[in-house]
Amino acid sequence: MSNSFGARARKFMGWYPANEPIDQFDQFEDFDEVDEVEEVAPVADITPVSRPTLTAIRREESAEDLTRIVTIHPTAYSDAVTIGEAFRDGTPVIINLTDMGEEEARRLVDFAAGLTFGLHGVIERVTARVFLLSPASVEVAGDSSSSARRGSLYNQG
Repeated sequence: MSNSFGARARKFMGWYPANEPIDQFDQFEDFDEVDEVEEVAPVADITPVSRPTLTAIRREESAEDLTRIVTIHPTAYSDAVTIGEAFRDGTPVIINLTDMGEEEARRLVDFAAGLTFGLHGVIERVTARVFLLSPASVEVAGDSSSSARRGSLYNQG
């Protein structure tokens, strides 16, 4: 193989022509044998760091303490902050999407579904564009057909 740049690049990348024998050891340099090995200082005892125990903090509120429900008429996706804060505080939220466009309403419903899933709540469709987000501590009573689909917004069966 010649010493051109292309030849050196091919050799570096391991691309050899089929007719050239490959010398596996040409890339290693000779070295002298080491007669003496230095002693390495022993490693000090290592104490493992204990990890803090993570415990979930949940506020359990009984249904008798339920004194308010928040109704929100969002006009933009930025109103999701208000929905999230109210639901995170354990307050049931009714979302009325009649003032929103179809795409933003769909995004907001996706956000609400993720919010309720993350906080172990339930999202229920009241009408085509009205949804109820209820925390895990709140039980919503209704007819038997809607209770069969409780917790499964996308189960249209």
